[in-house]
Amino acid sequence: MSAGAFVRQQSKFRDRPEGGPERHHLYVALACPWSQRAAIVRAVTGLEIGISYAHPFRDERGWAFPGGRFADEINGFAFLQQGYDVTDPSFEGRVSVPVLWDKETGRIVNNESADIVVIFDEWTGGTLYPADKRAEIDELNGWIYEEFQNGVYRAGFSRSQEAYDEAFRGVFSALDRLEALLADRTYLAGDDITLADWRLLPTLLRFDAVYHTHFRCNGKRLIEFPNLLRYTRDLYAQPHVAETFALDEVKEHYYTTHDELNPKRIIPQGPLDLGFTA
Repeated sequence: MSAGAFVRQQSKFRDRPEGGPERHHLYVALACPWSQRAAIVRAVTGLEIGISYAHPFRDERGWAFPGGRFADEINGFAFLQQGYDVTDPSFEGRVSVPVLWDKETGRIVNNESADIVVIFDEWTGGTLYPADKRAEIDELNGWIYEEFQNGVYRAGFSRSQEAYDEAFRGVFSALDRLEALLADRTYLAGDDITLADWRLLPTLLRFDAVYHTHFRCNGKRLIEFPNLLRYTRDLYAQPHVAETFALDEVKEHYYTTHDELNPKRIIPQGPLDLGFTA
């Protein structure tokens, strides 16, 4: 990896849940793509689990619940940091979402989105991560995450030209690879939607509005990839998916939280056409 490369913090809590969804609660911020993964799988599977939404603006105190729509009615946390402190008083890392919370033991079970979506799928019958497709789904998830989903962050938070150039090449190599894959497939693993699709979608939804400009991934826009755009439209039109995407929260979060990239906190008006909304 090049000098100056962005390195993502590893998730701290990776436990399996005890009991079913009724014992648990989900904390998310719809501004965050990793959170939206969990929100999408919850929505499309009809999983009955409570949910709390953090405010899109995050300062040095982390994800907040100032009230109204952004309230924590389970624990009354003002900041999600409180949940981390209760679970592990020695935790010193960055507070991240999503968080799967055990209401009975009063602690975080898991804060890794990749784990949480599998848990949700298992709770609802396992149709999104079938045994006969797991190897293919895992392979897809691996390179899509490394090159594209984490790649946009590596480009955005690079500390050197070399690191940025490396990340940029990876992002557009992955987009070209996805475009070619979807030339003769409806979804990533074939004719049926799987967890691979719901994991990828949040990054595609944010690409033109945020990553293209804010993270300097300006080689092409999503709307210039016809197969990917068709695919994004299809997934976005699935029942209950659109309600998990809050563009105003997404833009507020990225353009007001990363002062090193946008110190004036000016939120761009465009793009006016994302290509996948009706």
